[in-house]
Amino acid sequence: MVHLVYCDDKEKVLEKILAGEKTMIVRGAAGRKIPHSRVFEGETLYFMKKGTSKITVTATVDSVQNFVKLSDGEIISTLDDNQDRLNLSAKQKDRWHKKCLCLVGFRAVKQIEPLDFDRQGNMDDWLIIEKIEDVVVGTSVPFNYEKARF
Repeated sequence: MVHLVYCDDKEKVLEKILAGEKTMIVRGAAGRKIPHSRVFEGETLYFMKKGTSKITVTATVDSVQNFVKLSDGEIISTLDDNQDRLNLSAKQKDRWHKKCLCLVGFRAVKQIEPLDFDRQGNMDDWLIIEKIEDVVVGTSVPFNYEKARF
């Protein structure tokens, strides 16, 4: 599987990834939600800046940490323990203060020839797909949430 990850434009997440200042991303919710337990070492991440329709960066997953039912103290320490790779602002720490967290580390970041993203309906900020062409203009297939279910 490959993963398409939306990056927050206001926090300049994609710029931090390209500069090597950020080598881990986090997703969290009150309960288990994609990509929790559905991303694995060696898989490919594709990144796009929120608000654009261009997929421009790729990387390889090098670590995954999944957490459930974290206490407030555990959430804070988990984010703090990984801050050197997460590079979160105070606002982002507040946003990701969730009981279920998925931390995904990555390496081998590289810019790619921009791919035109074929947005369909109500897609989430993390898509799990068979291949990137499934969401690229001209080769896309209708997105269903089959891969997004637990």
